[in-house]
Amino acid sequence: MTRGAEEDEHELVSSSLRPLPYPRTRHRVRIVAMVTYAVLLVLWSETLGIPNDTVQVFVWLWFGTIAWNIEARPRYHLNFVKDWWIPVAGLVIYFYTRGLTDELGLPVHVFMPIHVDEWIGFGQTPTERLQHALCGNPCVKESEPRWYDVLFTTTYATHFVTGLTIAAVLWVRNRAEWIKWMRRYVIINFGALVIYIAYPMAPPWMASEEGWLHADVVRITGRGWHDIGLGRFDLVLQGVGNPVAAMPSLHAGITFLIAIYGIQRLRTPWRWLLALYPLMMSTALVYYAEHYVVDVLAGALLAVAVLVGCQLWENSRDRAPRVTPRSTSPRG
Repeated sequence: MTRGAEEDEHELVSSSLRPLPYPRTRHRVRIVAMVTYAVLLVLWSETLGIPNDTVQVFVWLWFGTIAWNIEARPRYHLNFVKDWWIPVAGLVIYFYTRGLTDELGLPVHVFMPIHVDEWIGFGQTPTERLQHALCGNPCVKESEPRWYDVLFTTTYATHFVTGLTIAAVLWVRNRAEWIKWMRRYVIINFGALVIYIAYPMAPPWMASEEGWLHADVVRITGRGWHDIGLGRFDLVLQGVGNPVAAMPSLHAGITFLIAIYGIQRLRTPWRWLLALYPLMMSTALVYYAEHYVVDVLAGALLAVAVLVGCQLWENSRDRAPRVTPRSTSPRG
């Protein structure tokens, strides 16, 4: 093979690894397409409920990328499915496997998180303190929602869409960064799944209902949406889940993952505001009796472990010598 042919082949291999070129769509056409997309999403949510499972979120994000680049060739839009099907299939497996972990016969742990949180709260769990301060004493599901409940409930609900929405934005803008983010997102989900299987644990609301927690705390996760007419959308807050998949808190873990990842990669001074996201989510989880503080801390540690592990693996791979593929042609 001649030197010129080798250079052409190297360029072909390199180009196959580059992100796809950003398709150009006229501004006015994009606005019309995105408004149409938003209207259809609202109608779907009003009729069938807000998309909250992995498949629905994937489909609507795909439609969103199609609307954003509506004038791109069909091949570009099909590449979304080609790139996403493996991680989405993995997340679907996680989604339904998580719901089976309480049927494996392992004992449900109850008292460790209660004791740890009572130590943190100086004799009273932080969930009790927050519900007494923010909901009422006693706090009941029928208590009148406060203005901050809308904020906390909305923050809680973002868990179902935020991680994959970030992935969709990265896929459109920078496919290499999309790969890095999706790697972290999938790993933290399966990391939590392994712990759920090995250590099933009752959350505060369940411990209270069963009489293990000597305090009356209630699960009031959806209360913030009742006051604005969204009470019938409570299904989005439950999903297909497992009540004893509580340690670690994946809700908290993913918010820490998002915040730390964004702070590391963004350069604007405003990036530090991302720290408010895990703070808001953690407060909502403890206040609504979804998780103990110890679950939230475990979720944060899992997020840090995933970020550090992925970064070390990517650094080691970048340092590895690269071998350029060479093809052999039959001699004439």
